[in-house]
Amino acid sequence: MANCVTKHIPNTITCCNLICGCIAVHNALFGLYGMAFLFIVLGAVFDFFDGMTARLLGVSSPIGKELDSLADVVTFGVAPSSMVFTLLATQQYPQALSAVSEYLPYLAFIMAGFSALRLAKFNLDERQSTSFIGLPTPANALFWGSLIVGSEAYLSSSVYTVACVYLLVFIMSYMLIAEIPMFALKFKSWGWRGNEIKYIFLLTCIPLLLIFQFSGFAAIIAWYVVLSAFTKKKTL
Repeated sequence: MANCVTKHIPNTITCCNLICGCIAVHNALFGLYGMAFLFIVLGAVFDFFDGMTARLLGVSSPIGKELDSLADVVTFGVAPSSMVFTLLATQQYPQALSAVSEYLPYLAFIMAGFSALRLAKFNLDERQSTSFIGLPTPANALFWGSLIVGSEAYLSSSVYTVACVYLLVFIMSYMLIAEIPMFALKFKSWGWRGNEIKYIFLLTCIPLLLIFQFSGFAAIIAWYVVLSAFTKKKTL
């Protein structure tokens, strides 16, 4: 009886991630960015614990892996894309773009497509057991959620900042599938040696959150990418 119950626990947690993603999408499309970001964060918490629970209980399964990817596409792909879509759909565009302004915001969903591609690659790439190749989808989702919640007024302040949002959509979409090694916060030991970059990253997260407040997660993800690039250059 215990086995019948425990084998469903990880998939139940994964489904909670999926449900959080659906709620985040709903809130994002209504412009409730704070609530959307909250449920993306909750989804990330469930995403962290589902795999851990599966390993602890020894009930990992192929269906759990597929379900996890499906949930991640919604929570970390569609939800942040929906936030960006709603933000762009409520902007005033120059008269020269009036003919296409209604359709331009849909470019935000390019990130959802690249998120799905990134997750599919991750499932098949054996190189990513201890680190990442390309930006993880949760990191991308936290970047956009934090940026929009903390800087919505600034992002909407001019044609130039809106143009920067479009540019960021393409940059972050590329980062999801780029062949760029990025470190994972997985510790084989707790010593400083061999974990220097990880400890530097963790120690700098707190001041970044204090300085940038709601935009702190976006600053942390940007810092994560910079540190990963530095680590790659150092090891070449």
